[in-house]
Amino acid sequence: MIERIASIMYLYEGNQAEYKKRHDELWPEMEQALKAHGASNYSIFLDPVTDILFAYLEVENKADYDRIAETEICKKWWAYMAPIMKSNEDNSPVSKDLTQVFYLA
Repeated sequence: MIERIASIMYLYEGNQAEYKKRHDELWPEMEQALKAHGASNYSIFLDPVTDILFAYLEVENKADYDRIAETEICKKWWAYMAPIMKSNEDNSPVSKDLTQVFYLA
């Protein structure tokens, strides 16, 4: 069964173009890690007024997907992104998980 994951993250002001550029040039190793951990239909949307990002992806097993945080490539990506977005001490993005309240198949 597919699990849908949604969250919001926060860019620092003035970094919209750089954030898009970095994702347009997503490292092949990062893309491989995402897929290896079950990510599919992954989209990130930006509210250009508030600099809030909305991320959505689908996984077959959230526990398997969550293990991506333990990989060196993910930690390297987080460190790369930390200067342009709100981040935790381990460089992971500050994010809030969202609860699904409606779904239309």
